[in-house]
Amino acid sequence: MAIKVSIDLGYEFAVKANFATVFDTLSNVPESAGFFPKVDRLVDLGDNTYRWEMAKIGLAQVNLQTIYASRYTSSRAKGSVVWVPVEGEGNALVSGSWKITDKKKLPYMKATHLVLTLQGELTLPLPGMMKMVMAPVVEAEFEKLTEQYIDNLTAHFGGEA
Repeated sequence: MAIKVSIDLGYEFAVKANFATVFDTLSNVPESAGFFPKVDRLVDLGDNTYRWEMAKIGLAQVNLQTIYASRYTSSRAKGSVVWVPVEGEGNALVSGSWKITDKKKLPYMKATHLVLTLQGELTLPLPGMMKMVMAPVVEAEFEKLTEQYIDNLTAHFGGEA
C-alpha cells in the first residue's frame, strides 16, 4: 500500500543582488541545488533534467526518502525558471517556478524580487491509515526545507531587500 501527499507552496521576497546574479544562480540547477538542505545527490540526466535524491528522513520505525526528477527551462528575457516533473523517476512528481524581477530601488542599491511556487505529489510506501499522521509531518518537513533553502539563497545574495 501507499499514500499520496500533496504539497503546494508559494513564497515572495526580495534580495540585495542584481537580476543577472540572481538569474544566473537560479537557472544553474546544480548551483541552486547546492543551497537546498538535505540533498543527498543531484544526478544530471541530460537535456536540462535532474534527479533529486533527498537524504532519508526518519521517525521511530519509518525511514522515507524522496526521489524525483524534473526538467528545467529558463528564460532570461521572461525572468523565469520553470521545472516540470519527469514521470517514472522516483516516488514524487515535483513542479514549480521562479519569477525573477529586477527592482531598481535606488541608484546605489541593487534589488531583485522573487516569487517561488512549488507543487509536489509524494507517494510513500505506507498503509492508508498512516496518511492522517504522516501527511502533516511530510508537508511540514518539505516546507521547513524550502524555507531553509530561501534563507540560504537570501544570505548568498546579501540579505533581504
